[in-house]
Parts: sequence; C-alpha cells; structure tokens
Amino acid sequence: MILTRTPYRVSLFGGGTDYRPWFEEKGGLVVVTAIEHYCYISIRKLPPFFDHKSRIVYSNVEEVNNHSDIKHRAVRACLTHHNIEYGLEVHHDGDLPARTGIGSSSSFTVGFLQAIYTLKSQMRSRRELADEAIFMEQEVMGENVGIQDQIIASHGGFLIIEMGPGNNYSIQPMILPDEYKKSFEKHVLLAFSGFSRYATEYAKTQVDNIVSGRNDSYLDEMLDIAKSSVDLFRNQEDFQKIGKLMDENWKLKRSLADNLSNGDIDSVYEKAKKAGACGGKLLGAGGGGFIMFIAPPEKHNKIMEALSELKVWVPYSIDDNGSQILLNH
Repeated sequence: MILTRTPYRVSLFGGGTDYRPWFEEKGGLVVVTAIEHYCYISIRKLPPFFDHKSRIVYSNVEEVNNHSDIKHRAVRACLTHHNIEYGLEVHHDGDLPARTGIGSSSSFTVGFLQAIYTLKSQMRSRRELADEAIFMEQEVMGENVGIQDQIIASHGGFLIIEMGPGNNYSIQPMILPDEYKKSFEKHVLLAFSGFSRYATEYAKTQVDNIVSGRNDSYLDEMLDIAKSSVDLFRNQEDFQKIGKLMDENWKLKRSLADNLSNGDIDSVYEKAKKAGACGGKLLGAGGGGFIMFIAPPEKHNKIMEALSELKVWVPYSIDDNGSQILLNH
C-alpha cells in the first residue's frame, strides 16, 4: 500500500502569465503558495481474485478489465503512459472539493505520479515530478492549463516562479520572517463561492484570447503587478498595500475572458470590500470556486457576516512540504 499527500494551492499574483502562448514569447511571473489542505491518493496492486482487473474510487467507482477503459482522465493517461499492465486499486480523497480553483487536478496528477514511481521502486525529484505532470496534462490529456499548479503542488512553499521567454522556468522561494508570514496568513480569508466548474473550459477562452492578442495589454499590466508584489513582500510592506495591489490585479483579471466572473461573484466581492477587505480575487481560471480576500483580522467577522451567502470558510496556512509519500508498506 502506498499513500501520497499533495497540497492544493492559492495563486496570489501573475496567474494567466503561466500559459505557454504567453510566457514562451513574453515571459511570465507567478507568486503562489501551497496550502495545508491536501489531495490523498492510495494505490496498491490488486490480487487477481475479482471479476475486474482494476478498481478506481473517487467521486465515482470504476471497475475495469482494461486500463484503456478507465474514465478518469488522469488515471487512464498516467497508467497508459507508464505501461502499467497489472491490476491496481486506487483511492482518491480530498480535503477540498474539485473544480474550485485551488489546483486540484494538478495536485492529483502530481500525487498519482508520485505513487506510481513509488510502486515501481523509483524516485523522482520535485522538479521531475512537476515537469512530468505538466507534460501529462498539456500534451497527453490535452488540457488547457498553465504550469504553476504542477510546480507548486510538487514543491510546496511560498514560491516565485519565473517563466520564459522560451520553454524554461526557474523557482525562487519567497524568503520571509516567520512572524511576517504568519501575519500574512492571518490576513487572508478563503471562502467557497458555492459554484464549481471545469477550469479547462474557462482557460481555453483565455488561451484563445492570448493567441489572438486580445489580452496583451491586460497581461502586460498583470505581469508588472506580479513583479511589484514580489517587492512588497520582500520589503515586508503593510498588507493593506498588498491587498490593494490584488484589487488592481482582480480588475484586470476580470477582463481576460467574458465568462471569468459573473454577477453573483461581483456582488460578493463588492460586499467584502465595503465590509473592510483591502482586495481579493477569484482563484483559478474563473467561473466559480474559491474566492480569497486580504483584510485586517479584526475585520474578518464583519466580512463573513456581510457574506452570509457563503457557507464554507476555510483556514489559510502555507504548506512547506509539497507532495509527500506518507506510507510505503
């Protein structure tokens, strides 16, 4: 039995500049944190005593005799790519719901690849895991995804990811005093909007707009804002400044695609600002999922009361471990 644990993520600045059509030509920069909410995957070889060869348990239960018949795209793609012919039992559990803007698909892919390599008694570096997850999602599964989710899921922490021009990327940890980092965590409010969606559908519109040149001016400004956010964090600036910068970023992000936000989300965001939030953003590619705000801790109760339509609030703290093998028995 093998059990892996892989963190989800909260992207703070620069999301959208990590799509290949953009960063390979003009460069990108993302400021992102892994969070202490996780995707758990257990995997074991299945003895040949059943009517099925493999069993995959997630929000559905699949029992198949051929791996090519598996409906779960990531499981099918990874098993096929690795030529796994023996039977397996796979279980997936998540602390947070899927399709909500916290990078759950990439966390699953990274965690599942980690489990496969452990099953094969092989080791891969964090970078190798991230690179293979990017390849699997972009090239094998044909998903419209960037590259930040796989990198942060594999590495964990509070990262600055610089990309391009060209196919290269580099990673720098955001080095901050513990007291300042803990204070930042206390300033973040994270809530589920109540809407889940398939991110690739919303991301495709953004990628199409990049290719057509429609988003050039917006992404140029968002890239500048991401670079400015790095300076604010490194200088340990007041979180009100960081919140206001995120507010500027959100106004630009809303312009990347017509379907990125909607009236309900806009209403929630404006009510949060009136109640004391300095700024915030919808996580992920848009359309729903989790929404975050930066606000003084003493304003949090007032903001939550003003947003009574949001029923689920999630504690925010940064994971420093990345994808891990919890059990190899």
